[in-house]
Amino acid sequence: MTPTGSAGPSSPTERPAEPEPEVEDAFDRLVEEGEDRLERPLLPLVSVGLLGGIDVGTGVLAYLVVEHQTGSTLLAGLAFSLGFVALLLARSELFTENFLVPVTALVARRGSVAKLLRLWGVTLVANLLAGWVITWLIVQALPDLHPTVLTSAQHYADLGYDLRSFCLAVLAGAVITLMTRMQHATDSMGVKLVPAVLFGALLAGAQLFHCVLDSLLLFAALHVGAPFGYAHWFGLLCWSALGNLAGGLVLVTAVRLLRVPHRIAEERQADGRG
Repeated sequence: MTPTGSAGPSSPTERPAEPEPEVEDAFDRLVEEGEDRLERPLLPLVSVGLLGGIDVGTGVLAYLVVEHQTGSTLLAGLAFSLGFVALLLARSELFTENFLVPVTALVARRGSVAKLLRLWGVTLVANLLAGWVITWLIVQALPDLHPTVLTSAQHYADLGYDLRSFCLAVLAGAVITLMTRMQHATDSMGVKLVPAVLFGALLAGAQLFHCVLDSLLLFAALHVGAPFGYAHWFGLLCWSALGNLAGGLVLVTAVRLLRVPHRIAEERQADGRG
């Protein structure tokens, strides 16, 4: 007879969750890279942000050329993925790529909120500045694209500030952050190229509401006399950036971190001992 209060052979016992080496390795990579990004000096930070705007601008050029020739947003979206391939291979940075990686480092106490806001702000401004310049070059060099520029940009200019446009922005943030997560799951550059192409094509082909990509299209239209102004663009920028943050931080980053609570606790304990 089993003594009272003791568990019998058939009684369930709680076991700690089995570690997942691949997930934990990815977490370690995210923390280390996130810390590097948060600690990056100002000049290199501006540099990678400017290069990110140029890379995305190259994708916008491909998008406009293909849409002009084919009339297909799906094929144009596939062409746009060239910009994300450039981002990956050139190791430049896009504002929305800085949700998962530095936030993971912040949660692990490898950085501060002030440094995170600095990273976001400088990267976004640099992306937009370089994008403004590259789109000016595009419309000056290729005047035949002007009608396509105006049509493409008007789609985003007309989105406004409602539930639909916010959901499009949330999806865009989630798509980019999921792409980042998949790329950090491997050390193989060849494998990393796959999500760059697929998610870049999804973002542009589905016409999701992305603060940097759509700003560049709106800039191009403004360069050729769009029926809206910079005040309208700025309002759309703020609205789409808010949705991008919600999608990237809530739908992907926060859920992702739920898989490694023990590692977060270990990092925090190590920080406390330090």
